[in-house]
Amino acid sequence: MEGQISIPKTLITGYRSLGIAEKELVTILQLFQFNSEGNTFPTPDEISERTSFSEEECSKILRSLLQKQLLKIEQKDQEQRVGNECYSLEPLWAKLFRAPVTKKQPPEQVDNLFPLFEQEFGRPLSPFEIENINIWLDQEEQEPALIKAALREAVLMGKLNFKYIDRILREWKKKGIQTVDQARQHGKKFRQGQSKNNSDKPRTKRDVSLYYNWLEED
Repeated sequence: MEGQISIPKTLITGYRSLGIAEKELVTILQLFQFNSEGNTFPTPDEISERTSFSEEECSKILRSLLQKQLLKIEQKDQEQRVGNECYSLEPLWAKLFRAPVTKKQPPEQVDNLFPLFEQEFGRPLSPFEIENINIWLDQEEQEPALIKAALREAVLMGKLNFKYIDRILREWKKKGIQTVDQARQHGKKFRQGQSKNNSDKPRTKRDVSLYYNWLEED
């Protein structure tokens, strides 16, 4: 009986209520065990070696846990350097042992965010990108509809990266824009003013980014 680990009973008896599938539960248990061994950021390959799942399947399971906000990635200290990351199961424990909090938006709107991003990026999101979306939702309390709108703006501008999307969302928040309609109206007013300013200037090659200069830093 040596080398035992202590698993909360609530996790075993209540995982289904959190929407956790059996394969996700096994992965959570493996993360728990890795952490007890001092490995706080095991790779999908390392998890695969202890399960019947392939490395690719382990990657998908980890992404799913991050998307469901049952797992998060933290920095061991303040320095942003490679190899300084660790997995934290704190979101899972919070949902298991704390009183449920009513979300402002329907869960399906949140769930649809991740497939939409993966569709536009043409690839699966990395754990860090998933964590970035979760930060927008939880810490910055951005509405899913506005996040989708910011993604569309980035696609239209040909600047499909998370830093640009984050700038859009921060700018909208600073200007008190809370709905998609407000964002559209703000852009429309800017374009009208920009077109008027450009009418007196010599015609040059059209640069669509001029229509979105309001996104630039002051």
